[in-house]
Amino acid sequence: MTKKATRSEQYSDLRGTLYLAFELGLKEWKLGFSIGLGQKARRRSIPGGDLDKLVREIAAAKKRFQLPERAPVVSCYEAGRDGFWIDRYLTQSGIRNLVVDSSSIEVNRRRRRAKSDRLDVQKLLTMLIRYEYGEHKVWSVVRVPSPEEEDRRQLHRELRSVRKEKTRTTNRIRGLLATQGVRLESRMDLSDARLDAIRLWNGKPLPPALKSRLKREWEHVLFVKKQIQALEGERRRALKKQEGADKQQESADLDKVRQLAMLGGIGTNGSWVLVRELFGWRKFGNRRQVGSLSGLTPTPYQSGDSRREQGISHAGNCHVRDIAIELAWCWVRYQPESKLTRWYMERFANGGPRARKVGIVALARRLLIDLWKFLETGVIPEGARLKAEA
Repeated sequence: MTKKATRSEQYSDLRGTLYLAFELGLKEWKLGFSIGLGQKARRRSIPGGDLDKLVREIAAAKKRFQLPERAPVVSCYEAGRDGFWIDRYLTQSGIRNLVVDSSSIEVNRRRRRAKSDRLDVQKLLTMLIRYEYGEHKVWSVVRVPSPEEEDRRQLHRELRSVRKEKTRTTNRIRGLLATQGVRLESRMDLSDARLDAIRLWNGKPLPPALKSRLKREWEHVLFVKKQIQALEGERRRALKKQEGADKQQESADLDKVRQLAMLGGIGTNGSWVLVRELFGWRKFGNRRQVGSLSGLTPTPYQSGDSRREQGISHAGNCHVRDIAIELAWCWVRYQPESKLTRWYMERFANGGPRARKVGIVALARRLLIDLWKFLETGVIPEGARLKAEA
């Protein structure tokens, strides 16, 4: 007589759904399967990017949990290096997927906590089930752009990268010269004649190895400058193209870029980034959503009698946040009669440098909200002037 094996089934089952959590790595993916809270997760490992093995593991998990082949599957993974292609594949395969903001995942508050891929996939799986049960504040879900919307962001992001590369290279050149007691007072020009004319602190010419390195670094600067000019030219041509855009959404985005650029203090670069990263493909229900996505919202700390402000959240899109603060400084300079500038001058202008920096962040958030209203309703921010009027 054989003893019948028993299994503990003290878990909550929600409509026979299979839950799947990914812990993505470069060489290996950790998978966690479950059908409800309290159920021990079924953990498997597959080679990174092996989609055929993924399909087989999902089918095996349904069989293990005695689910029909057509049972719905809900999955999740953290936003990161792999981007959104996995989400698009899962959606195409009939799986409802969530891309989760990594910084919004709750963790143990102990100073030292255990962390491993096995524990991470179990944590994701538990939080996914909680989210499906209606606890939507358990984490933040990323809005996944379409392939076309994602592709429209490449130009200005590449432009930002090459500009940073130019700055890094020129700073490296200045640093190399500074080690020899040489400081370039005028505009940087390291042509062959200029390199021959540079003298060290003791009047001697540059050492040959250093001179060769500086020449190569300068050639790299010239190459990056050509890339910047090409990207800026591509952007100008897109803005001058009044009709015949490839798609209706592309034409609508360019109209928004032109509309923002009509305001004094906002140029092509700022309006392009704001539309491509924020206003062109995101729909907002209120001003709080605009501030939250830019990461310019305050984070108060209150516990008993202790109350303090921890600064802005730094969540959301860093490209939008950076350009918003830059535009806020321009707004104060080129829109002195606007309501926002008067508010800033009354509250922060007479303070010290720190107070002015804090105030400009608050102004950047208010400016983003007013620009959103300007694009949605056409109402110009109070007291602001258009470039044609100026």
